[in-house]
Amino acid sequence: MDKAVFPGRVRLGMVGGGEGAFIGAVHRHAARLDDRYELVAGALSSTAEASQRSGRALGLDPARIYDSYGQMAKAESAREDGIEAVSIVTPNHMHAPVARAFLEAGIHVICDKPVTTNSADARMLKALAEERGLIFAVTHNYSAYPLVRHAQRMVREGALGQIRVVQVEYAQDWLAEALEQGGQKQAAWRTDPAKAGGGAIGDIGSHAWQLADTIVGAPVEALAAELSSFVPGRVIDDDVQVLLRYAGGARGMLWASQVAPGHANDLRIRVYGSKGGIEWAQQHPNELRWTPLGEPTRIVERGSAAMNAAGARVSRVPAGHTEGYIDAFAALYSEIASHLLARRCANSGAAAGDARFPTIDDGLRGVLFIEAVQASSRAGGVWVSLSD
Repeated sequence: MDKAVFPGRVRLGMVGGGEGAFIGAVHRHAARLDDRYELVAGALSSTAEASQRSGRALGLDPARIYDSYGQMAKAESAREDGIEAVSIVTPNHMHAPVARAFLEAGIHVICDKPVTTNSADARMLKALAEERGLIFAVTHNYSAYPLVRHAQRMVREGALGQIRVVQVEYAQDWLAEALEQGGQKQAAWRTDPAKAGGGAIGDIGSHAWQLADTIVGAPVEALAAELSSFVPGRVIDDDVQVLLRYAGGARGMLWASQVAPGHANDLRIRVYGSKGGIEWAQQHPNELRWTPLGEPTRIVERGSAAMNAAGARVSRVPAGHTEGYIDAFAALYSEIASHLLARRCANSGAAAGDARFPTIDDGLRGVLFIEAVQASSRAGGVWVSLSD
């Protein structure tokens, strides 16, 4: 993993991610993997008791285990050794109020996706981050896989020629039955429109959109979509199919489903241009299929000499060793840390170099994409234009 050298670690706080949560632990592991963060504070649950239990289990100073995010933002911003950034890993409907509280307190934000449940809130956060001059990162972790970065560079350098066709999908089966009706915590909030803001389209469709957006580069100009709810009694979409029109003339399709038996986290993308095509699958992340037009298919392996510099800089282990989900999350956290620490060391002329990550601009575009899909489906699958 290529990273700029800065003194110390980022002092990190977390909101959400306490007992019974899934994604909070993922973020904590990722932040620790490259040893560039120290978790020092948290408001880890919606109740004070659970937050205290979770914080103690993580070894936090009891004085920095907070009963609420508002209390945490106020107290940490007043400390000389207060947190420099907060990681927000709550259900989606809480992203906006939590992010706003910390931005107003002058603290950088690292937020899980989708960044908000509506574009008005996303615009508000974007304006506030820009006004305060603060970093606002969005953890679309799939954009930090080495071979995704490799594929992005291939497209940018014209290896595929003029992009013609984009096929991206994310299939799961974990919601093929009504788990939410049995009280399963993750299923309950992810299938609640008030908390999730979108079912399959918001949860995994947003990942599929962002993966294609990262690799292809050209924006989606218009789309036509159909959202479906297949499980009886479910009030939110569990399957989505979208036709895409890209700037520059490419055409695409996006499918996201949480009711597809036999699929765990099957995110994959195929991109075809006038000079060749590529294919990458998240469940086999260390291989990229590359087929120049008229030539045999080649397998580009992560860590091999065939991988370009863009992919190599976010890879951390030798070829032949598996590098996957947590590693990609960690690469993203490390990229963010380079910018946070460069800010801390700005008077020394420090710079973050090539480190990059999805920002609030990407988060806003993602929410606009979700809203356009929902609007198209409500209107019977008509074409809807996207704009910022």
